Order: sequence, then structure tokens, then C-alpha cells
Amino acid sequence: RTYSYLVSPATSDSTMSNTDEHQQKTDCSCCGWANEKVAPQIFPMTQEGRLQMYGANRRWIGLSKGWTRIGEGQSEFETRTSASSKGESTVKSPEQEALAVRALISQLCEHFFKKNWAPGTGGGVRQLCITRFSFVNCDCPAHDPCPALCTIGWYSRRRTKREQTLESLRGSIFRLHQLLYRDDVFELDMESNVVVAPKTPGLRQSACTRLWYVVFEERANATCVIHTHSMNSMLATLLDPTEESKTLKITHLEMIKGVGNHAYDDILEIPIVDNRPSEDMLEDQLREAIRAFPKCNAVLVRRHGLYVWGDSWEQAKTQCESFDYLFESAIKMKELGIDPGKIPKVGTFRVLEKEMSSPPNKKQKTGGNAAAGFNASQGIENAEDLQSNEVPIMPRDAKVLLLDIEGCTTSISFVHSVLFPYAREHLSSYLETNVNATQKEQYLKALSKEVSAISGGESVKQDIVALVQYLMDRDVKSATLKDLQGKIWKAGYTSGQLKAHVYDDFPLTLQWMKQNGVRTYIYSSGSIGAQKLLFGNTETAGNLLDHFAGHFDIPTAGPKKEAPSYTKIAKAIDVPIEEIVFVSDLKAELEAAASAGMKYTIQSIRPGNAPIGKKQFPTVHSLLQLCGK
Repeated sequence: RTYSYLVSPATSDSTMSNTDEHQQKTDCSCCGWANEKVAPQIFPMTQEGRLQMYGANRRWIGLSKGWTRIGEGQSEFETRTSASSKGESTVKSPEQEALAVRALISQLCEHFFKKNWAPGTGGGVRQLCITRFSFVNCDCPAHDPCPALCTIGWYSRRRTKREQTLESLRGSIFRLHQLLYRDDVFELDMESNVVVAPKTPGLRQSACTRLWYVVFEERANATCVIHTHSMNSMLATLLDPTEESKTLKITHLEMIKGVGNHAYDDILEIPIVDNRPSEDMLEDQLREAIRAFPKCNAVLVRRHGLYVWGDSWEQAKTQCESFDYLFESAIKMKELGIDPGKIPKVGTFRVLEKEMSSPPNKKQKTGGNAAAGFNASQGIENAEDLQSNEVPIMPRDAKVLLLDIEGCTTSISFVHSVLFPYAREHLSSYLETNVNATQKEQYLKALSKEVSAISGGESVKQDIVALVQYLMDRDVKSATLKDLQGKIWKAGYTSGQLKAHVYDDFPLTLQWMKQNGVRTYIYSSGSIGAQKLLFGNTETAGNLLDHFAGHFDIPTAGPKKEAPSYTKIAKAIDVPIEEIVFVSDLKAELEAAASAGMKYTIQSIRPGNAPIGKKQFPTVHSLLQLCGK
């Protein structure tokens, strides 16, 4: 007869073997099971046995009651979720928590090994113990260094001071293999010191130990990190045959909702870092990727695997499973010739910007000659409706089109997730190889002046790299910064490392405007040089520069949120300002243009743009909406 064992971990006793523990200990309130006390039980593999096992016994060791994917303050109808709900803790002391976490890690180990996510010695999990207890060498000001009970409120306040809090928390780390059991787990403090060593001799910590700490340092709410070597996560990093992509993009898949902070129709971007001979060498790359993509709860390592984290072990496991599903989907979609990161043109429901408040009037039946209209109906005069459209159509309403770039012709994510990180990454090498001493002096002087104007007396290192990073961190529209970024991007475009993104409707719009005598201009905070590089090196449409009548930036026109800038542009192109159509994703820019006298100010709505809130301007979801006679 075959039996399935459901055995909950018992209280540790160093004088007993693990077998003796399971045989002799039956009071398991410390184990962390959601239903608290579960004595060791054996269920025969019969219908009745299965009914007992799956009817009233939880099969995962929990650390708290009532975990749900939906956190407090959210409902099950939310399109995006972030924090999970963990409920009341089921452990009563630090020792009980350590036992429960050790057993849980062993259980997760077995689960991942069976899924082939951790073959051989690959993969790992780290669970941070965060309860209402402080531990040995606690730095709580209310107690001497000793085991001490501290309030949750004190812990929450200390959580923000990570350099102090890290000293008083404990974690557990392990290396996956199929023979792992509870006492094979390393127990460390947050300074990487071994608090409790494994009982099995000869075991070593993982080379990626330092990487767990990087996640906890960069993500204050993370308590569990999982590292897998799943085949799907590895192959997903190779979908770009050049192996130069910095991210993997996936959109319009239901399981995107399972990875946190994203809805079904969002574009999920998972950062990819290049692998190194030893995992400890990945620390700086991992930290940079986590900072660059604050919405993503995972990082891919090329030709290696995945790191994923959550605010609970349940959330981390759920997100790990969701990511793996998405990677497998992306691989199979690529085999079908479908780009997983491209928004589908059909096949997904879309809500029109304006829903009709009442059904349209039916066409009126004609008497006598049914041939007067299709289906024996007669057309109704609606010329007034055609003329009163709040979105202008060109060339009927205007013959000059002025366009913003970010969130209008090009996705914001391309600028912020590709161009900006590229400029950061190549700044030092560019200065070293392309800028002479005199030019560096000029850059330093100009950047220092711009930083001092906004720093409010804050001390900033007088170094070109430090000043550039200070301005980029605050998204300052600096003319000197834009000039330097433009030159770095030029080198990237020239080498072929960079290819620009434009929306599919944009090249078609440019063709229509040119064929119908409409002049198209670009106005962006990016330098004119950077604009020409972008539109001269697009990924899908090649060189588009022949379609533009001109370009404007901050030095040639002025700041985009100031009305005189638009007056200056109208004067430069010798067109009355009320005859210009201006499209931007930002209200502040549209307000400035309107106050300068522009009659047509249109707000662009694209995936990833900031929510518009209360509608103030006519909106378009595609620039093709402007085309018509």
C-alpha cells in the first residue's frame, strides 16, 4: 500500500535526530501552518484518504494567517496590485519562526526542483524573518543588547533606517538540491554573519549570497527573494538574437497581472543584465537594474536565470510562477512570428474615448423608391457634425503640425528605459575618449551653474559625471545635459547599438502630411541633434528626416512650459499662431501653447503616458486621427 505523508515541522531539539523529532513531537503550534496545530498524519492514497488530506489540511507551511494577493485598501477588481495581505502571524517566538522558515525553505526547494527550475545545484531562496521580535544584539534603544520584545510600531519606524535595522534582523539562505532538509539551511544576520550553521558538514553558502542583500537594500518591502534557473527564463533572454537588449517587453497577456504593479494592457519591461563568471560579480549590475525599473519585481540574467522578490514568500512564489508563464508565452509567440512586446491591433477589447450616451437614430425608411439609400434607408444631412469635430483634421483645418516626441511619436519607456540608461552607462567612457580638457572645463562650468540654480545650497561633487547624474535623477531639462546626452546617443546610433522607437501610426501620418502639403515640425526638450538622430535611425521605418520641415529645442525656442516659446516658433516659421496644430502628452505644455494663442492644442494618449485626470483638451490615441480632408 502507498501512503502520502503530511508531516509538520516540530520543535528543534539538538539531542534528537530529525527522525526522532517527527516521531516524538506532536505539538506543532510553532510550525507556522495557517490552521496552527497539525499533528503528524498519514493518509492512505484512497478516495477517503485524499478527501481527508485535501479537504481540511493546508499543504504549504505558512508564516501568517489569511494571505491574499490583494492588499489592504484594494479590491479584487483592481487591474493592478502591488502589496499582498498577510494577516496575523502564526509564530510565537524568534526560535519558532526560524524553525518554520527552515522547513518552508525545504518545501519550496522540493517544489522548484520538481518544476525543473533548480536543476543540479542551481537556484536559491532567501526568506527574511520579519516579526514583532528583535533578536540578539538588537539595537533597540529601549533595551540592553539581549533578546527583547519590541513593538511593531518601533520596528516600522526603524525600518526606514536600513543601516541600523539590518543589524537586528535575521534571514535564512540556502542552495537548492533535491536532498535539502530543514537543518541544511544557513541562518545569517543582515551583515552576512552566520548565526546558525547547517548541521550537515561541508555545505557552503551560495556565490549569489550578496545579491540577496542587494534586493533587500533596494526594495524596502521585500522579504523573500527567489532565484531560478528555469529553461524559460534563460531562453527568454535570447529572444533578441543580437543579445544587446536591455529589457524583455511583454504586453496584453492576462498573467501580467500576476507579477505586481502591472495591468493586462500595460507594457511589462523586465530588465536584463549580462552574466558574469561568478554570481557575486553581478552585484553592481543587479543594483542598477533594480533602480532603473522600480515597477518591476524581477531581473533576468542573460544565459542564466531569474531573480524575483515579493513582500511575502507567497507573493514571491506567485510572481515567480507568473513570470515563468510569461517567458514561456513570449518564447512560443516568437516562434509564431508574434512580437510579445507589441500592442495587438485587433483581438483585444478597446473602449472608445467617447462612448455614445444614447443609441444613434435609425436611418429613416423611404417610401416609394428603395434605391434612394442602402437597405432602403435615406441618408440624413450631418454636415454640421462633420464641421464641429473638436479634433482638427489636416489639411482641412490647418497646414502646420507641431509635435512633441515623448508620449506622442515615441514611447516614454524608450526614452527613460533605453536612451537615459544608455547615456548614464556610457558617460564616463565618452568623456574619456571624445572630450578634450578644454571641453571638459566648459562642460563642468555650465553644469555646475545649472545645478547650483536648483540645488538650494545642497553640496554636489564638482565632477561632470556627478553633476550629470544629479540633473538626470531629478529629470531637469538642462540644455548642457541634453547636448551631452545627444552626443553620447550619436555615438550609439553610429555604432548601431541604438535603434529608435516610433509608433506604427507615425510614419503613415508623416506620409499623409507630406503628400497633402502639411508642414511637420518637431519641438522637444531634447537637442535638435538628438531629435535628428532619433528620427534618422528608427527601428521599424528607417530614416524619417525627409518628412520634417524643421526642428525646435530649448536653445532655439525656449522652455516648453512657457507661452513665449510658442510665439517664437510661430514667428520663426512665419505662420499665424492660430493656424498651428500642436500635439503633446503634457497638459502644462498645452496650456502654455493655448495661452500663447494656439487654436488647436491636442493631448496625445499613448500606453505608458501619465494619466490625464480631468479632460481639458481634445485627445487622440493615434496621430492618424488628424489625417483627413
